[in-house]
Amino acid sequence: MDKHNFVNIESLSREKIMYLIEMAQEFEKHPNRELLKGKVVATLFFEPSTRTRLSFETAANRLGARVIGFADPKITSGTKGETLKDTILMVSNYADAIAMRHYIEGAAQYASEVAPIPIINAGDGAHQHPSQCMLDLYSIYKTQGTLENLNIYLVGDLKYGRTVHSLIMAMRHFNPTFHFVAPKELAMPKEYKLFCDEHNIKYQEHTAFNEKVIADADIIYMTRVQKERFSDLMEFERVKNVYILRASMLDKAKPNMRILHPLPRVNEIAYDVDEDPHAYYIQQARNGLYARQAIFCYCLGITLDEIRKDTTIL
Repeated sequence: MDKHNFVNIESLSREKIMYLIEMAQEFEKHPNRELLKGKVVATLFFEPSTRTRLSFETAANRLGARVIGFADPKITSGTKGETLKDTILMVSNYADAIAMRHYIEGAAQYASEVAPIPIINAGDGAHQHPSQCMLDLYSIYKTQGTLENLNIYLVGDLKYGRTVHSLIMAMRHFNPTFHFVAPKELAMPKEYKLFCDEHNIKYQEHTAFNEKVIADADIIYMTRVQKERFSDLMEFERVKNVYILRASMLDKAKPNMRILHPLPRVNEIAYDVDEDPHAYYIQQARNGLYARQAIFCYCLGITLDEIRKDTTIL
């Protein structure tokens, strides 16, 4: 029974991505099972989270596992000076897998190198968010019927947005055309544009955001300008409301177009968009449950065939 870490998205092949999407489809049909009965998973959140933490914990509970962990690092021995290595090794004594969010880029990779059990990256600084990427891929696949040859517009905070960085890497297998819509202060970092060049990913950059610019979109992926990533609050104030998607901007949108957002939303999607048929961000968050159930099973060595043959559906 092979076990795996789930630390970054670039290590996943096209075949593995589609395999995880098939797993998620099985869990959407029947989310309540006992495939992880007798297992314990730990959720270690060194940085605030609502959806990611709750969906990981719900995924574990719906699979029959028990959950331990913390959502506030102030109550851990880290406040006494305990190193991340020691925390990981200590929790590994109690759990079969660890889902971890940390504010330091590369923390999940480091944890995977010292832990004797699978590590799942639930977000590391402004670097990557691979489990969010899997639910994004599943949402795109569900709404478009394919991941191939899509026009994907990434809007807002492309500098610090780990969700968009992960999505670029994952979509390299599927011939996308990306449109980077951001002010110069939040433009896509050079390293990700170089990644696109190296993998023959087509992209365009825009500073304007209006109904004409987005008319050809299959996916509009809105992002929050993340105050917590700014060292200069004056810079944050200048850009925080630079792009707001309103229902009036969707008149020319393609029928298949869907609006995604990793959430939480602040001001970047007006509430009048919520009732529009193109809005999909609430359903997208629900898809996180199925994607994270798939990730837990993948990391703990449960195969797609075993899921399909499972008779513990509740």
